[in-house]
Amino acid sequence: TTKANIIIIEDEKISAVLLNNFRASGYRVISANTGKEGLQYITSEHPDVILLDLGLPDMDGLKLIEQVRS
Repeated sequence: TTKANIIIIEDEKISAVLLNNFRASGYRVISANTGKEGLQYITSEHPDVILLDLGLPDMDGLKLIEQVRS
């Protein structure tokens, strides 16, 4: 069974080791490369945990947080 759904929003390459460790531990992991893509996943997937890079190329991570909270 899945423990939790995690979304990682990061514009740089995410370590395969990190992703594999999460998945091997029973977590479902989705990754997004932009804030816009991340918001789409957040809206459709309703993750339990969001790991967010605050310096994304298309939007400020803090603004993304504000949008998620509203």
